[in-house]
Amino acid sequence: MTSVNLDAQTATIVGLIGVVVGVIGVAIGTIALTKLSRLHRSYSLLEVAEGRETYVDVLARTLERFNAVQDEMLAQDYAIKQLTSGLRDSLNHIAVVRYDALDNLSGRYSFSAAIVDDYGDGLIITTIHGRADTRSYLKEITGGKSEIELSPEEQDAISSALGRSRAFLKADKNDINERSA
Repeated sequence: MTSVNLDAQTATIVGLIGVVVGVIGVAIGTIALTKLSRLHRSYSLLEVAEGRETYVDVLARTLERFNAVQDEMLAQDYAIKQLTSGLRDSLNHIAVVRYDALDNLSGRYSFSAAIVDDYGDGLIITTIHGRADTRSYLKEITGGKSEIELSPEEQDAISSALGRSRAFLKADKNDINERSA
């Protein structure tokens, strides 16, 4: 073995370097221990405890419920679109205009009733009441118009019925039928 002779100043420097390295080692160890403690606390949230669910189990169950609710919302949205499409084709806009058809008869017993869907398709029923008889007429309506000439009262009834439905209808009937298919 060889011996190394150090003077006092060199030995002091080597000793100080050893102390500094030791202090740095203790600081690194303390930081590592603190981080390990935090990690252990975080891990304990994920561990199964007696009679308790883990955080991951709760998240998985919540995600399953969320997906089920989302599927139900999509089904409800589809059903609403189907109902809305069906309502557009139903004869749900009705207007009645009552009037005196004959000059010598009062009481407004005559009437024209328009029954149309959102597109203005439907029918108009007109009944003319007189002293001796009553006559009824039925005319087909397509797009708010008829192939048979309409009386002013019939036109008023159609306009009144369409006045309530035109605010809803922005697209062409064929466009909506294609979208709902």
